[in-house]
Amino acid sequence: MRIEELSAYEVIEKRRIEDLNSESYIVRHKKTGARLALLSNDDDNKVFYIGFRTPPKDSTGVAHIIEHTVLCGSKEFPIKDPFVELVKGSLNTFLNAMTYPDKTVYPVASCNDADFQNLMHVYLDAVFYPNIYKTRKIFEQEGWHYELENEDDELKINGVVYNEMKGAFSSADEVVARKIRNSLFPDTTYGIESGGDPKVIPELTYEDYLDFHRKYYHPSNSYIYLYGNMDMAEKLTYIDEKYLSKFDALEVKSEIESQKAFDERKVITDNYPIMDEDSEKDNTYLSLNYAVGSSLDPKFYVAFDVLDYALFSAPGAPVKKALIDKRIGSEVFSDYDNGIKQPVFSIIAKNANPEQRDEFVKTIEDVLKEQVRDGIDKKALLAGINSDEFKYREADFGRFPKGLLYGLQVFDSWLYDDKKPWINIEANETYAGLKKEIDTGYFEGLIEKYLLNNTHSSLVVVTPKKGLSEEEDKKLTDKLAAYKASLSDEEIKAIVKETAELKAYQEEPDAPEDLAKIPLLTREDIRKEADKFINEERLAGKQKILFHDVFTNGISYVNFVFDMKNVPDRLLPYVPMMKLILGLMDTNNYTYTDLYNEINLQTGGINGSISTYTDSKDVSKFATTFEVSMKSLYSQLDKGFELVKEIITGTIFDDKKRFLEILEENCSRARSELAGAGHHSAALRAMSYVSKTAKISDMVSGIGGYRLLEEVREKFAEDEKSADMYIDMMKQLCRIIFRPENLLIDYTASEKEYPEFEKLAASFADGLYTDEVEKESFNIVCKKENEGFQTAGQVQYVCLAGNFVSKGLKYDGALRVLKVMLGYDYLWKNIRVLGGAYGCMSGFAKNGDSYFVTYRDPHLKRSIDVFKEASKYIREFDADERTITQFVIGAVSDLDTPKTPSIKGSYGLTAYMCHADMEQIQKDRDDLLSTDIEKIRSLADYIDAFMEDDCLCVVGEGNKLEQNKDMFGKVEQLIYAGKA
Repeated sequence: MRIEELSAYEVIEKRRIEDLNSESYIVRHKKTGARLALLSNDDDNKVFYIGFRTPPKDSTGVAHIIEHTVLCGSKEFPIKDPFVELVKGSLNTFLNAMTYPDKTVYPVASCNDADFQNLMHVYLDAVFYPNIYKTRKIFEQEGWHYELENEDDELKINGVVYNEMKGAFSSADEVVARKIRNSLFPDTTYGIESGGDPKVIPELTYEDYLDFHRKYYHPSNSYIYLYGNMDMAEKLTYIDEKYLSKFDALEVKSEIESQKAFDERKVITDNYPIMDEDSEKDNTYLSLNYAVGSSLDPKFYVAFDVLDYALFSAPGAPVKKALIDKRIGSEVFSDYDNGIKQPVFSIIAKNANPEQRDEFVKTIEDVLKEQVRDGIDKKALLAGINSDEFKYREADFGRFPKGLLYGLQVFDSWLYDDKKPWINIEANETYAGLKKEIDTGYFEGLIEKYLLNNTHSSLVVVTPKKGLSEEEDKKLTDKLAAYKASLSDEEIKAIVKETAELKAYQEEPDAPEDLAKIPLLTREDIRKEADKFINEERLAGKQKILFHDVFTNGISYVNFVFDMKNVPDRLLPYVPMMKLILGLMDTNNYTYTDLYNEINLQTGGINGSISTYTDSKDVSKFATTFEVSMKSLYSQLDKGFELVKEIITGTIFDDKKRFLEILEENCSRARSELAGAGHHSAALRAMSYVSKTAKISDMVSGIGGYRLLEEVREKFAEDEKSADMYIDMMKQLCRIIFRPENLLIDYTASEKEYPEFEKLAASFADGLYTDEVEKESFNIVCKKENEGFQTAGQVQYVCLAGNFVSKGLKYDGALRVLKVMLGYDYLWKNIRVLGGAYGCMSGFAKNGDSYFVTYRDPHLKRSIDVFKEASKYIREFDADERTITQFVIGAVSDLDTPKTPSIKGSYGLTAYMCHADMEQIQKDRDDLLSTDIEKIRSLADYIDAFMEDDCLCVVGEGNKLEQNKDMFGKVEQLIYAGKA
């Protein structure tokens, strides 16, 4: 049946969207007014979501708590956590839910037809018929509750969202982002914290929470999106008959109000927490912000992103350069948020000082006036447009389904106009139109109207404050103590009783008959064959090539892989620094600004990376490489090769001012990333105590790399001799690494695009370094430290790590099943459900490196105790075949994520570098698919083996670590605060 023939729906618009190779439909459900947007095409990675407009009226986090809790059981699926059961046993390619400032979205994706239908069923039941009305304990677990195990204990607050947002509110970057919105939209939903302010979350009552769901989670307020290769009419019939038809139309007042423009700029100040040892100097955020235009103008939607590139974000962009030259911040960037009704444009300087705020504003406005008067660099504008257009045409979002990203972008207009879901994803004409505007003064006009003459603006100054976290903790402790003191004995007993009842509810297993209601695929539904890699060794002249014959729609993916085996010990730690600098300094033929523009004009990007590849035949061996990846249209491949060679052989490292700017910017960025991704930092560091490959990773993107970068930055700034030494190191590294004998060129494209590549590859080695250099083999030495890294945050990231191969065990494909089991059974239940942490993870690598880690965790020692009981739990694990099958399917889902052309190339390169063959890859998959209860129990030995190393690293709240310092070899600040 055709969609037009469905009596329950009205087709508002149907047309072909060539840009997306799709038939599009805008549809309205007649009975309820539910809105539907459909993109029908040949993509097997199908996407569904249902979303609701959910503007909160306060910062209690009600929208966020609803998002968590509707997935905790529903009418047809009455178990406590259908979401987790789905993750365990689905072949999904995406499964999650997201709260935004003005909407809540529930997306799923899968390539398997039956699985896709199951996911859609569970999610629709969850949002329309959740169990939140049946038990208050769901609200208490995910939102907040008073916790008191014994009458004499200290009263506490716990809850998953509560702890998640305590972590979010500890981040300086997030404090600034929140203040920007607060400052520009004091009277609308955008001035409110939809995720929830930890101080305000406990004000949310159960009744108000239920009222929010009653009001907004109704088909009349819903947005339903379907994308991919499916029978759209069949899906619409199902959605109507099973769900929408059961409701009557309801008038839901959820429109997003617009903020009235200000008469003059507002100045807002606030603080963020730092530790007592941190410096208040050079640690302030300055942010100049504007409400700009509308997300319903597709040309404007992209145009400000181009301005962002040309004036603020690109290296050497005029506003960025002017601020850095005046030492107003060491990291300067802009941010364009066009995913809300009234987009926001912000210019931010990190590591500035409060007294610079007037000079900050004046400098920005002076440069903008110059740009209007003299005209913006046309090459920079064209580079910005080309960069965006390349990404749009490529539509490669890595592991994320492109249909999902399209769907989320659809909301940038659809939420504010029912008839305009496609305007911002149908963009070929937009890019063509913007290119024509480069010479018309259009972009200069945008500066004048929306930046220079726009009074709907704010200046936000966020300064560091020592002891702020302790101050807030004390306020909360005192408030809770006072509240407890005000309670009668009966009321205290009631809280103790409620705490025990919640714990009993959390620990009570679901009824087998209810678990059976969750739809589940069978092992027969799983593909038995492992993904084959597409590798062919070739020669281009004398140059070794690894070719992957893959259809790429005219895009060439080239990876220049340089073996680092000859880098000496004394230089190895500085290779990550070289990675950060290459491409951002002047070269023989380009200034660094022109180079960056040229890269974006001629290619889809050039990036450096450092990789380690473990030998699958002997996991004690590994190769470390410096890789330069480049992607371009086939017609521009020659220019891409030329630019890569220019960067690796023609970089001029001698500009000390520019060198120091790059160091300072990357130190600033690393400080935010280390603290924000504390689980990653802690896991890398803990594994580095026993693993050489993990130690290299820690040097590249972990605490070790950050520490060295800060040391270099300080010495470089203060000592001329040190600066000369580091510059010389960069030159030495280039000569040691970028040599013909070290090079493998990896190429992903179709066969018809190979001949021109072959010519370029054959001559590429000409001009690489061939002079005599110092050559040594580096030797990584690991040392167990067991460190605690203190932050001003209010949560912990707790990791225990080790290695099982060193105890004589070999990797088994069933360890992938164990990871799913731990993440969504044992660790999930004990760390998240019972402990209140936001997340918990584990990992088991082929070289034996393994870890348990928590994310935004209110606990420390308790989590370690949970880790230590894991092997006992696995050794005694008992479950039926259905449950084991669930875990197997969940593991396959993680393994079988659809591969984009570039990922297919990377998959082949990894197999090649690791000396892996299809026989071994297939064996690992067979081991996974044949996992049974006995195999799972036997994996307890792997946990015992890696836990025997007892490698502990915790990133967390300063006082908590100080109170537990006897657990560590040393406790020190995460963020560098002293002399090198």
